[in-house]
Amino acid sequence: MDTIRKVPELSLMSFVNGTNNDKVSFVNNLFTGLKDYGFIVMVDHPVDDKLTAKAYDLIHEFFQLPVERKQTYVCKEGGGQRGYTAFGVEHAKNSQFPDLKEFWHVGRDSLVNPERFQKYFPENIWPTEIPEFKDTFLKLYNGLDTTATVILDALGMALDVPQTYFRNMLQDGNSILRPIHYPPLAQGAPKNAVRSAAHEDINLITVMVGATSSGLELLDRDGKWLPIQTNEKQLVVDSGDMLSRLTNDVIPATTHRVVNPDDATSNRYSMPFFVHPNPDTQLSCIPSCMGAGEKYPPINSHEWLMIRLKEIGLMK
Repeated sequence: MDTIRKVPELSLMSFVNGTNNDKVSFVNNLFTGLKDYGFIVMVDHPVDDKLTAKAYDLIHEFFQLPVERKQTYVCKEGGGQRGYTAFGVEHAKNSQFPDLKEFWHVGRDSLVNPERFQKYFPENIWPTEIPEFKDTFLKLYNGLDTTATVILDALGMALDVPQTYFRNMLQDGNSILRPIHYPPLAQGAPKNAVRSAAHEDINLITVMVGATSSGLELLDRDGKWLPIQTNEKQLVVDSGDMLSRLTNDVIPATTHRVVNPDDATSNRYSMPFFVHPNPDTQLSCIPSCMGAGEKYPPINSHEWLMIRLKEIGLMK
């Protein structure tokens, strides 16, 4: 029997403000949606729509700056974990072609345990040409960080872990907000290059504000590419490598891509929030997912991150 080929749409506010039955239904649908599809669309959530609209205005303004000016904001340490990464630098794991995008990274700005974790967190970089950039993106970062915690609280209920399980690893988590610009397709671009080649995210989950145009596709669990249609008021949630390791592939990492548009002159902007645990977290199998045995040896989350950053060209 064929599955219904539509990514589940859920109301996060039904979990936040609903009845006990609403919460149970949300938890069950979140778990089965991530397990069966790897993507969820949140039709409502706590992140302010006006804030995301302002953020899109500001990243459009930044990416219109001259290339030589943008290059002054390249971070020299930590695999580009802060500031600007130029067009064509990143590539998908095992791909010889660069992705057709440029992006900016915003990281956590304050830590609960700076003496323990500060060495892992480069200072944020802010474009001086755009005075509202810092305040807007720190507010958006914090809003998405809070929202991701609520989503993982719900997922933790489905996985039968203590309420503190995800919250403990998310405190001082090395999460990244990445505003991305996919510019018009250049005449000289490599023939096989795409805006973002098929890949899985490194992290626990990704929470992404709906993009300004289409192009996002997921490889669903039956091996077919499925376009994801959202608007800028919605959030898309997908499962990453770290969650896959924790759940012993009960929730596999989601393969996805951004395909090239029919209109080669079009721009696309998106804002994924990559949810990472703190650098001391051990990625080891959740007991409820053990099944016939643990598939992957435990690994420190920072070590795993460094391995993956090298594989995608952001670290040497």
